[in-house]
Amino acid sequence: MRLIPFTLVTALTLQGCVQTIAIRTVGGIMEYGFEAFNEESDLELARTALGSNLKLIEAMIKGDPDNDQLLLFASQGYNAYSLSFAEDDSVERARVLYLRGREYALRILKHDQAFAEACDQDLETFTKALDELDEDAVPAAFWTAFGWGSYINITRTDLSALADLGKVNALMEFVRKRDPGYYHSGADLYLGSVYGSLPPMLGGRLEASREHFERAIDATGGTFLMAYVYYAKTYAVQTQDQELFTTLLQKVADTPLNVRPELRLANAVAKQKARRLLARVNELF
Repeated sequence: MRLIPFTLVTALTLQGCVQTIAIRTVGGIMEYGFEAFNEESDLELARTALGSNLKLIEAMIKGDPDNDQLLLFASQGYNAYSLSFAEDDSVERARVLYLRGREYALRILKHDQAFAEACDQDLETFTKALDELDEDAVPAAFWTAFGWGSYINITRTDLSALADLGKVNALMEFVRKRDPGYYHSGADLYLGSVYGSLPPMLGGRLEASREHFERAIDATGGTFLMAYVYYAKTYAVQTQDQELFTTLLQKVADTPLNVRPELRLANAVAKQKARRLLARVNELF
């Protein structure tokens, strides 16, 4: 058997190292790209930029498949694209993209072997394994739950999807306990939406919903406008409180887009969704 020359082995090893270093360097630059993206107020420009950059991120993941930073970027990107754009174009397409967002973040959580083994087991086993994770798991837990929960929300007729809601809620409760302020109090916003949109027989809890929404709004000083949108869309509609519905969405309309420059894109999306909801007021009440 011929031996591969040591110099060739060294060259191949160095090539792999250089490739990994290059990917991780670009990954660091991508962080600034996401900051610039979140500050964009032009929705069409943001849509085009995010779509193309998602494929770049996926290409880098192929070269460095266990890179948590890239996996998290991919999850955030697909979830943001689905919420901001895909949902309004095609529910079927949004479902596919939300699951893609979930899977990228879930890959990070599955680096923990015990959690990976618990993922397909019952809720109690899943929750116990989740509780063993530390605060570093918060971002991956949040974006896993965001994609998973959003998929369930637009797939209400699929009972097998609804059966997973307990695991999604457990993930968000984990985030709320470990880091309640993460992503603009996103766990409270999610839980408010879930409890405010479901009937009591399926787990709806209107008073809990209201408390979660108020907590999320207070935590951000009312500057994350999506909180008002989902408060109106879920709790106000479920309680048939048209005055609250209108007040919340008018608050979105009246708040300057630059109230927080780093949230321009999220708030621009919120304003668009608020306009569409207001146009449906006679249908919803």
